[in-house]
Amino acid sequence: QVQLVESGGGSVQAGGSLRLSCIASADTRTPYYWAWFRQVPGEEREGVANINADGSTRYADSVEGRFTISRDNAKSTLYLEMNDLKPEDTAMYYCAADPNFITWTRRFVPIAYRYWGQGTQVTVSS
Repeated sequence: QVQLVESGGGSVQAGGSLRLSCIASADTRTPYYWAWFRQVPGEEREGVANINADGSTRYADSVEGRFTISRDNAKSTLYLEMNDLKPEDTAMYYCAADPNFITWTRRFVPIAYRYWGQGTQVTVSS
């Protein structure tokens, strides 16, 4: 069982920045697939960024160039650095992890991940 706890959300104006953190009870060096998702009430949860055990990353088109996913293995922490935030980035953000191989096409599919945090709210005002 892996426990994930997110933090770092808040309210910012458009163009601002936030850094989300996700502390994991598991060693982030283990061969897990990690990801950040976000969800707006009434809409489906969508993948934002993914990082694998080998350090390779993937980003949603909507955040490419503005968001950066990373991990600090020594702290067992996953990060999401968010810059140039836009009102459409407003959502609840969740970190997720799974120990099994996830194909490229499924890395932004929520059901591919076994472990989830409780989420942290990000609100961007115009």
